[in-house]
Amino acid sequence: MIYPFILSGGAGTRLWPASRQTFPKPFMPLMDGETLFDKTVSRVSQLPDIAPLTVITNESLRFITADALHASKINLPRLLLEPVGKNTAAAIALAALDLQARTSADALMLVLPADHLIENQSAFTQAVHTAAITARQGWLVTFGIEPKTPETGFGYIERAADLLNTEGGAVYRVQKFVEKPDRQVAQTYLDSGRYFWNGGMFCFKASQILAEFERYAPQLLIACQAAVAHAKQMHVAGMDMVEFSPEDFERMADISIDYAIMEHAERVAVVPSDMGWSDIGSWPAVAQTVPADANGNVLDGEVIAIKTHNCLVRSPHRLTATVGVDDLIIIDTPDALLIAHKDHAQDVREVVAELKQRGHESHLLHQTVHRPWGTYTVLEEGERFKMKRIEVKPGATLSLQMHHHRSEHWIVVNGMARVTNGDKVFLLNTNESTFIPAGHMHRLENPGVLNLVMIEVQSGDYLGEDDIVRAQDNYGRS
Repeated sequence: MIYPFILSGGAGTRLWPASRQTFPKPFMPLMDGETLFDKTVSRVSQLPDIAPLTVITNESLRFITADALHASKINLPRLLLEPVGKNTAAAIALAALDLQARTSADALMLVLPADHLIENQSAFTQAVHTAAITARQGWLVTFGIEPKTPETGFGYIERAADLLNTEGGAVYRVQKFVEKPDRQVAQTYLDSGRYFWNGGMFCFKASQILAEFERYAPQLLIACQAAVAHAKQMHVAGMDMVEFSPEDFERMADISIDYAIMEHAERVAVVPSDMGWSDIGSWPAVAQTVPADANGNVLDGEVIAIKTHNCLVRSPHRLTATVGVDDLIIIDTPDALLIAHKDHAQDVREVVAELKQRGHESHLLHQTVHRPWGTYTVLEEGERFKMKRIEVKPGATLSLQMHHHRSEHWIVVNGMARVTNGDKVFLLNTNESTFIPAGHMHRLENPGVLNLVMIEVQSGDYLGEDDIVRAQDNYGRS
């Protein structure tokens, strides 16, 4: 059996405003409507001899991840929940320790990013087969992507001349890992035929990678062992979840697996593959996932493009018109609009940095925010008031809670609600409403089979999301 692990984190800052910290790149729908996370899960589920899936992600993404796994109908998924991101070395060490505690020391791990696109499933399957054979022989295996162009945004892997004698496909010893080169150096890499793009995918035995941690990153391993020992085990939303404490994570180094282990270990191999790989690292990369029209444009949504060439326009929520423009990226969302020249696609991350510096929430949240019970969308807000559209999934229940600083008025516009308001419990049907005074314990439930939709009007001197005291919660939130 091969035990698959998906690393799902990061903010995807070059894909703002569609990607936000609480709704990052893996969950952003591509032009075909599917997400990279969904595609990764589907790709893994098609592998032969594959064990139940584990996802390593941030604690703040647990419920959006759980929803995506439920939708994919994956059997017995497992979530490892990090309080903060500490890069790939810590994530992989935690995964290996967790796996070793549940299985044998020689269990085989396949580690994949959640936010990469692979279009050739058969080539991917063959590469995993070859990697598994090699990893069982005691090698740390990485996947080398056959380069097509002299890309400057990727790391590279140089293969050694010797071809390892393994069945199933070509495998080379790794000569060295190299950082992102300039264009001239990247061209020499491409011309040599000895270099591959570093796809950030790995296969190795749990015992082997932990032995390398003990040798090259012992302090990080000790911190990860403590985190696993102190972890909180839960069964929430139909799956096992492992929650690590922030105190244990404070002692972990923030370092990638390449820097911590792969660049130092002696038995590192690379499996070359032409699997139709892309890291979808920028908006032009997103545009390349679908064919352009006769003018070189990729248009998503209701778009009118007059005398427009080589543009990406994504406007799913309202009409957008362009006239006489070339080589632009235009991404429209309900609360933010991006207009950038294609030559500066990598600089979109600077917008996110500026938003963080200003304390602006649009680097963090979309207008629609996902919760374990459904979603809420802020419709309008001003001094002492806020209006929300709240949608609750069938059978879902919000926490029993109260607010110190605000009152709420609920109006049901679709479906039926069961309401707890103080010491009263009652049903509300469509077009009915109730008032929740500040300081009252209250709860909202959807007892029906259809989505419950309601409008919430908040009023008070403080309307922040942190004004909440939970008395009971079905989803393990404090």
